Amino acid sequence: MTLEKEVRWLGSSYRDLLAFPEEARRQAGFQIGKIHARLDPDDWKPFDSVGPGTREIRIREENGIYRVMYVTKFAEALYVLHCMQKKTQKLAPHDKLIAETRYRAIINDRKP
Repeated sequence: MTLEKEVRWLGSSYRDLLAFPEEARRQAGFQIGKIHARLDPDDWKPFDSVGPGTREIRIREENGIYRVMYVTKFAEALYVLHCMQKKTQKLAPHDKLIAETRYRAIINDRKP
């Protein structure tokens, strides 16, 4: 029996991750792999304002700050909600709306 959950990429999250510079993309993949194996990423914070159980992986590189928002509280999968480069300290309203919308889609899809 494996402990790993399936990874489900919502919306453009996978394409957005592929747009990260190589080192940031490599780091994000490694951190997602840790989560996939039910370990905590190296640098993360809760982001419950998007939805209960949402977390954000924080990646700092020479050429920018990158974030991967995800949720693991559902038994069936690790959901990657949104991948982005941050330009300011605060999360841009557009990025928060994307993550919230994708979170709500998970909730709606899980309803009987």
